[in-house]
Amino acid sequence: MSNELTCFKAYDIRGRVPDELNADIAYAIGRAYAQVVSPKKVVVGHDIRLSSEEIKAAVSKGLMDSGVDVYDIGQCGTEEIYFATFHAEMDGGIAVTASHNPKDYNGMKFVREGSKPISGDTGLFDIKKLAEINDFAEVATKGQLYPLDSAEAYIDHLLSYVDVSTLKPLKVVVNAGNGGAGAVIDRIEAKLPFEFIKLHHNPDGNFPNGVPNPLLVENRQITIDAVKEHNADLGIAWDGDFDRCFFFDENGEFIEGYYVVGLLAEAFLLSNGGEKIVHDPRLTWNTIDIVESSGGAAVESKTGHAFIKERMRLENAVYGGEMSAHHYFRDFAYCDSGMIPWLLVTQLISNRNMPLSEMVAERMKAYPCSGEINRKIDDPAAAIARVEAHFTATADSVERVDGLSMSFGDWRFNLRMSNTEPVVRLNVESRNNTALMQEKTEQLLAFLADG
Repeated sequence: MSNELTCFKAYDIRGRVPDELNADIAYAIGRAYAQVVSPKKVVVGHDIRLSSEEIKAAVSKGLMDSGVDVYDIGQCGTEEIYFATFHAEMDGGIAVTASHNPKDYNGMKFVREGSKPISGDTGLFDIKKLAEINDFAEVATKGQLYPLDSAEAYIDHLLSYVDVSTLKPLKVVVNAGNGGAGAVIDRIEAKLPFEFIKLHHNPDGNFPNGVPNPLLVENRQITIDAVKEHNADLGIAWDGDFDRCFFFDENGEFIEGYYVVGLLAEAFLLSNGGEKIVHDPRLTWNTIDIVESSGGAAVESKTGHAFIKERMRLENAVYGGEMSAHHYFRDFAYCDSGMIPWLLVTQLISNRNMPLSEMVAERMKAYPCSGEINRKIDDPAAAIARVEAHFTATADSVERVDGLSMSFGDWRFNLRMSNTEPVVRLNVESRNNTALMQEKTEQLLAFLADG
């Protein structure tokens, strides 16, 4: 093993197999996790990638050789590890997954007790350092491996977010992208009055239809076509480990995650008046408007699951949402789920007797947005400074919660650098003026391209 483990990222582990992540590295990571977290019981599970079972076995052996008992829930989504960790009162959890990365990649996501995240500033780099040294003492008593079946309890928890007796017999297109979501749909199907039209449903680590990532426009067409063909009430697509879900209305139109955050915030505040809602700083006005008009309090947090979860715990927020389709729930140990959101949306459609397009149309008109636009730039910091210098004189407010946010009364933007590549990410929104939003988006892109 090389001394430098490049598979460690800001929030998790991701790397190409076998050069950046393999069984030897996974074993060392298991030993290091045990030394940093000091757990007695850890739950493990794996996604559908071809290398996942081998990597899970290796990290499990590392844990057991450190004296830790390992509870294996088998093939699962990341959120099933979150659930099993808090539901079964484990001391930690490890999901072997690379989500939407290319098929020759794999990775891991770590939590502590209570499904608290482990990321760069909360122990992940301590694990990295120890794994790189790779010098661990023998323990007197090794841990044992046990199977753990939390599937039924997980399904029961998901269903606790809706009143099944009031759900209408909707027709729902579901696109698992050959990832893990299909297995959950199969388990929950008999308990719901829905007709599911299943696309790319069976798990397949070869990804015969491409790696599931519905954020890519080219991956959406099959879901759009199926919604139209079957006259479905909505479409849902997931990434590989299904911790994000993406929505299509009854016309097959893709709905930006920003407007879903507003929908779910409103849904929670209808029954939890006065609660706090956490949101990211990229697009904010629609969320703030809905939250405040529904009697809640909107709280802005830096982008990223570790920051959102930490802020939600601090504020005891009932719900948190990012426009990137991550949705977090207090009753789910403040963790993100790709299953709870679509259940809540079907409840809204049923209760309001209104199509999904109609529920979001008013909000999209009131706060039109650009969606996130990524641009590769040689010097991102200089480009952002150039934009700030130009717009400062006319800005009503300037914020730096995450990147640069500037507001101008009837429009605003957020511009931030990627942590991993020479890319800037731009989001623009306006108040009830699509033409203005488009004009300012083009103006900002021109500024970024200059110089």
